[in-house]
Amino acid sequence: MHPPVPRTWTVELRPHNGRPALHCPRCAPQGQLLHGTSARPAALAHLARHARSDALPAHLRVCQCHERGCRWHPRHRGCAGPILLVLTRDHGGRLWRLADVCAACANATPYAAAVPDTAFAGTPAQPRGGDDPGSQRRKRSRRSRGPSEQVRIQDVLSYLAAALSPQAGPKARLLALQCALRADARGHVQLPTGLLRSMRLAHDPTPWRELEHHRWLHTQNDTTHPGRPVFIARLVDAVSWPPARPDRLQAANWALHVTSAAHVKALPADVRLAALALAAHGSPAHPHTGVEADRLSRACGTQPAELEGLLNRLVTAGAITTWAHDPHTDELHWAPMRPATRLGG
Repeated sequence: MHPPVPRTWTVELRPHNGRPALHCPRCAPQGQLLHGTSARPAALAHLARHARSDALPAHLRVCQCHERGCRWHPRHRGCAGPILLVLTRDHGGRLWRLADVCAACANATPYAAAVPDTAFAGTPAQPRGGDDPGSQRRKRSRRSRGPSEQVRIQDVLSYLAAALSPQAGPKARLLALQCALRADARGHVQLPTGLLRSMRLAHDPTPWRELEHHRWLHTQNDTTHPGRPVFIARLVDAVSWPPARPDRLQAANWALHVTSAAHVKALPADVRLAALALAAHGSPAHPHTGVEADRLSRACGTQPAELEGLLNRLVTAGAITTWAHDPHTDELHWAPMRPATRLGG
């Protein structure tokens, strides 16, 4: 018998002589002094290293929230759903927790977001000596597909809800989503001006500045220069760029297709972000779909009370036909306009 692998990790950022110090219960008790601009990325990177080193097969993972009497959230209808790796921000960003949590507990936990499983996957195996590039391409084409575009967008929106400050605007969130999905394995991303133009961000440096202000990325060229063919940045957060890049690029293109649809592309950024969140949580097999109001509001970076205005704008624009709120389950249900956007599978 081996001792159980811990699947809950916490770090705390404490002030120390005018600088933040990172304290981890599993590491050195004296803490690690940090620079102010690197405190949050260092905390997330530290959690990511623990998650990689304490890996556990999926069938052995259990809800750590349930194991602790479900103290991390208000009461709800009980544990249910798959076990997710969930990142939680507490005490205004001074305490960060990464843990295995069931989907029901994750949805009920404030300031929590599911981290895509591929964020902690190992490095892909290198080709063997006898394999030629053509055989490698054939092998990749035979591999099973990863999560659908919708699931990937759900994961990234959920992650950004925890990683970004509540003050981050909808343009910054749309930009961060494309950066997270298009970054390479080192966290570097290049966005052509044409792509930013389709997002209506080609001549607006504000979203870049917001993401830099929240220490989520560092730009490597002048974002105010109108003639730049490519905008280059480096992502700071260690958990924001999982390695399965071809699938991520497909999801990024799907998100761009949704927010550029005829009924949506002329709307403000907050309404386009809401349209993307609805499409990501919708079901192509059912004419009416629903999701918890607080989960949708977190994905949109807003409050549940503000969803009504966003949904009404989508109805007026013809992106959805109708919506309703169930006060008993606190779920929002809507009927998408078909065929408004092609849902990925």
